[in-house]
Amino acid sequence: MKVAVIGATGFVGQNLVEELSNRGHEVIAIARHAATLEGKANVTAKAADVNDVPALAAALNGAEVVVSAFNAGWTNPNLYNDFLKGSKDIQQAVKDAGVNRLIVIGGAGSLFIDGKQLVDGPDFPADYKAGATAARDYLNLIKEEKDLNWSFFSPAIEMHPGITTGRTGNYRLSLENPVFNEEGRSILSVQDLAVAIADEVENNQHSQQRFTAAY
Repeated sequence: MKVAVIGATGFVGQNLVEELSNRGHEVIAIARHAATLEGKANVTAKAADVNDVPALAAALNGAEVVVSAFNAGWTNPNLYNDFLKGSKDIQQAVKDAGVNRLIVIGGAGSLFIDGKQLVDGPDFPADYKAGATAARDYLNLIKEEKDLNWSFFSPAIEMHPGITTGRTGNYRLSLENPVFNEEGRSILSVQDLAVAIADEVENNQHSQQRFTAAY
């Protein structure tokens, strides 16, 4: 398949590009500074800004699926507004490019425990509140999208560079609630996140749904 990855040079995006290209998919790797991705097997690097909708739509032309790993920057003081605007611009560019499938990688904050979303809990880390709230609010927006075959992925609660599990190829799925292991942790490596997303690209199991994965 021809798969476009937006945010291809980021922490998540780099692993997605590697997983998809290793599976033999033709990857369009899109980032503002895409030159670092040139020369990789099965990868075509394209530079584009998510807020330039016509340019992004042109970069997406010919893709069968778009995976958005867009991140407006955790230290960005305008993170909430920039994430929402960027996400809405990506959604519009996908439609303008004539691509039917969009997989968005959001945050874990919108997952539910005992009927309440994590981001609204008193112990939710303040440093991640703006980004998590933006991802939750965008999930509510994309739920109104009827024309696209969209999916929204919430990572495990623990999904960061410090997780050294690597690629195991194993994970368990859920929809609205976190997946917990026997130790009571919701945890997944970024490499296995990429496996879960690549499997969704290939199998299209969560059309117009949010889903999550962890060990």
